[in-house]
Amino acid sequence: MTPRTLSADDVAAVADELAAAERDRTMVPLLTVRHPGMTVDDAYAVQGEWRRRAIGAGRRPVGRKIGLTSKVMQAATGIDEPDYGAIFEDMVFPSGAEIEHGRFSNVRIEVELAFRLAEPVGPGATDDDVLRATEYVVPALEILSSRIEMAGRTIVDTISDNAAMGGMVVGDTRVRPGDVDLPWVCAVLRRNGTIEESGVAAAVLDHPARGVAWLADKLAQHGERLEAGELVLAGSFTRPVWVHPGDTVLADFREQGTVSCRFV
Repeated sequence: MTPRTLSADDVAAVADELAAAERDRTMVPLLTVRHPGMTVDDAYAVQGEWRRRAIGAGRRPVGRKIGLTSKVMQAATGIDEPDYGAIFEDMVFPSGAEIEHGRFSNVRIEVELAFRLAEPVGPGATDDDVLRATEYVVPALEILSSRIEMAGRTIVDTISDNAAMGGMVVGDTRVRPGDVDLPWVCAVLRRNGTIEESGVAAAVLDHPARGVAWLADKLAQHGERLEAGELVLAGSFTRPVWVHPGDTVLADFREQGTVSCRFV
């Protein structure tokens, strides 16, 4: 835990800015420039306030995302520790969906695995605990959307911005954790038919279930836990790929099927 430096009024004001930026599809200046003493715990307080307000406005939470769990993602962003964000029902799309590009800001795509939990996961969980608690694992794409200026972002800015979560596209091939060697699940990402990225799930902390265990520990620090029924994006094992209106993206997970979407 890091000391808090923002007042409750400051936290509320930043949460208001981010909600307006999401609604109006605008950008917020770097928080760490305006609040140079802002800490990771301040950032999670902002995210938590934004999430509470979204729930109060009628949005239904369905899970969490974990970010920056692989070395390739940490190198791509210059941030060297994981983070997490909230997933709402209106952020989830089926494979093959046409998605409005203008709904997001600074739109990029990542390749991930998503865990559907059948049981709660608390602090101190091991990889095996996570696998036992998992109903199924499904291939997915994460849509990144950054509502805070990109240049010079720190992890504090990113966490405040709901860990840059914009949406996710969920595949159709559900597997039980014991039926596949999850660290060796691999994927090739194509944009408009051209391979842009490839990777293997072991890049996520050596095992994608370890990302879920990390999240359970981190949530416990903020008085929360992963609940049964939640969908958890475990972290990308490719670098983010920029996408534009008209682009079609497809991730081929081989035996685990494909996940695709088109931006309009």
